[in-house]
Amino acid sequence: MQVRSFQLSDYRPLTQLLETTLTEVCYEETMEAFARQLSWDSDLVLVATTFNQEVVGMIIGTIDQNRGYYYRIAVHPEYQRQGIGKLLIGALRQRFEQRNVSQILITADEYNEPILSLYESMGYAAKDFFKSFQKLSIVAG
Repeated sequence: MQVRSFQLSDYRPLTQLLETTLTEVCYEETMEAFARQLSWDSDLVLVATTFNQEVVGMIIGTIDQNRGYYYRIAVHPEYQRQGIGKLLIGALRQRFEQRNVSQILITADEYNEPILSLYESMGYAAKDFFKSFQKLSIVAG
């Protein structure tokens, strides 16, 4: 498995991955945030690929007011529970640390709640979950 920055050639397989793993409403919101993040800082959009370059996972992060946020993560159902989510989270954490963010938080919206235990298994605690009525810039525009 390889984790790397998003490339334009990943667009179609990545959108297919999101369509497969997300609900329709979550997909629409995620695609808007994805487009904004690509235009602002594409280095915070990472993909996981197999050795034959098949896109099987992705994570979108953002930095808002010097805080790093894990926004959305998706792993193809056939590849779940194989450590890909942890690889993506770890790689994005490294990018946040390289940029000296003041804090790293997990966006805890209704779509992310089922996977908060994944973040907890990596040492994050309830204080790291960002639940707010104020939306992140990549979501609010």
